[in-house]
Amino acid sequence: MNSAKKELFRTVKFTLFSISAGIIEALSFTLFDEVFHLNYWTAYLIALILSVLWNFTLNRNITFHSANNIPVAMLKVAGYYVVFTPLSTWWTAYFTEKVGINEYIVLAITMLINFITEYLFQRFVVFKGSIDTSKK
Repeated sequence: MNSAKKELFRTVKFTLFSISAGIIEALSFTLFDEVFHLNYWTAYLIALILSVLWNFTLNRNITFHSANNIPVAMLKVAGYYVVFTPLSTWWTAYFTEKVGINEYIVLAITMLINFITEYLFQRFVVFKGSIDTSKK
């Protein structure tokens, strides 16, 4: 398969796995928000962690076929979330509490921003140099 097709297929796989992670995030957020009545930040953080673990595992093994050091790769992903989580927590609080936008609309936009920036970060930082190095 030529490199352009391979990269397109990789992007499609990342998208599908991200959708599954988004479903996990949305369902777990709904559970913690509607059933357990946790505050927005707590529900969001737990849901985000669950989706990140799911997404990282699938993308490392199936999308990027990476044989790199798992703790190092996970630390890089954690670094991304050390930046993303406070920023997204801030803007979700701002837009839901100060502006009055529905929390699910804010969550959907946040998930879209996360999808785009996380793909770029994983492709060009986390798995750079180790793509297609694992046994398929």
